[in-house]
This record gives sequence, C-alpha cells and structure tokens, in this order.
Amino acid sequence: MTAGLTLPEALVSVALLGVLSSLALPSAQETLRRQQVESASRQLSTGLELARSRAEQTGQPCGLSLGAQGWEAPAGGSLPACLNEQGAGLSTGIGIGDDVELRHTFPTMLRISGNGLVLDGGTAVLSGAGTSLQRCLVMAPPLGVVRQGRYQGAATSEPSSSACLPDPGL
Repeated sequence: MTAGLTLPEALVSVALLGVLSSLALPSAQETLRRQQVESASRQLSTGLELARSRAEQTGQPCGLSLGAQGWEAPAGGSLPACLNEQGAGLSTGIGIGDDVELRHTFPTMLRISGNGLVLDGGTAVLSGAGTSLQRCLVMAPPLGVVRQGRYQGAATSEPSSSACLPDPGL
C-alpha cells in the first residue's frame, strides 16, 4: 500500500489553505494600518518634544509648522525655526500619505518660548485607511500641555480637542 494523498484530496487541501489565507489577509492589513497610525502619532509627539527641548537648550524662542510630512521649519515668520546644531529640520517623516491621513487645527506657525512652553494650541488627528483607529494629539495653551488619546469624532469634520479621549493603552 502506498502512502500519500490522492489528487482530489490534494485539491481540497489547497482550496482550504487558500480560503484560510484569504481570511487572514484583511486582518493583517488592518493590523499594519493600526501600527502605522500608532507610529505616526508617537513620531508627531517626539518631534514636538525635540523642538521644545531645542528651545530650552538655546534659551531662545523658535517656531515650527505641521506640514504634510510632519513637523518642519515654518515658511517665513519672525521666529527662527527650531533646528538642531547641524541645521537639520525636525521633519519626522511620519509616513503621512496614502496610508495615514493628518488633519489639524494648529496655526501656520507654532510658537515655542525660550523655556520650552508651547504658546499656541491645537488638535491633530491621525487616521489610517482600512482601520477605525484615530489617534489625536492636543496642545493646550498657556502652558503647552500636550496629551495624546483616541479620537472619537467624525473622520470628515474639523478636529476638536473635546473628542480626544484618554486612552489607557498609551
């Protein structure tokens, strides 16, 4: 007697594997999108902390803007950009584009005092195609308090700080 599978048994096995892998693919894509939103949220917060640290180190006020790819030097304005020693900007390359969308209510130039306080406020919301997760970052003047959370507002409306709820997972 020979051991092995007959052709119909092999075809059924291959079909079952195909069905199982097609069920796992959407879950893996959603997990990837969630991770991209989480990573962009952390990098947005890190870029802001770098700018605040730079202002504290130099003792000089500076400014930065939230552009399509993250924090960057502001275009024009009366304050110098929050730059490091080598003159490089704070663009964090947070992966905003086809996979992660950024909406925010920050002014054109965010001002940071010489002691690291953020003088302007606003809300940023990061969301990803293929996932319901929306992360938010809120800066509240006058002390420049920053908090992150899970955004519960509509994905199409202007971001609101009241819809940024604390997330115990952060």
